[in-house]
Amino acid sequence: MKIAGVIGLTLALALGVAEAQEKEKAMSPAIENGAKVQLEYTLKDDGGKVLDSNKGQAPLTYTQGEKQIIPGLEQALSGMRAGDEKKVTIKPVDAYGEVNPNAVTEVPKEMLPPDALKVGTELVAQSQAGDRRIVRIKEVREKTVLVDLNHPLAGKTLFFDVKVLGVEPATK
Repeated sequence: MKIAGVIGLTLALALGVAEAQEKEKAMSPAIENGAKVQLEYTLKDDGGKVLDSNKGQAPLTYTQGEKQIIPGLEQALSGMRAGDEKKVTIKPVDAYGEVNPNAVTEVPKEMLPPDALKVGTELVAQSQAGDRRIVRIKEVREKTVLVDLNHPLAGKTLFFDVKVLGVEPATK
């Protein structure tokens, strides 16, 4: 009987700890507009290939509602709490948009580094306003280069594995 009593007590303690952890999690702040969020994520394409991850690195920190991350991910994280994990599928319209076939520009070859003159080469371009974006060489012509201005993930469905590491409530 003693072994059964110890097992019962151990089980009751384990259940009590699990219930306490659930209550603590339920009392922790939820992600809402203005909250500062710390996030661990892995991003995969539709073939399961890992495109990006911060596992084992510094968390991604952003402010909910400030459009600092793609809209579909921000929406999916709303209401989650520290410790919550989720798999999220985001269609192009809620990520980087569809591929725009007209988002190309032609530039003189001499404006680019000679070692970049290969189809598929990614470069960082800067607008007159100082905004930076990744662009790709689409075609190399005799005197010019056709540059694709679409985001590299435009037109792609994205698959995230996310874990909320921390939520600091919005300050009123």
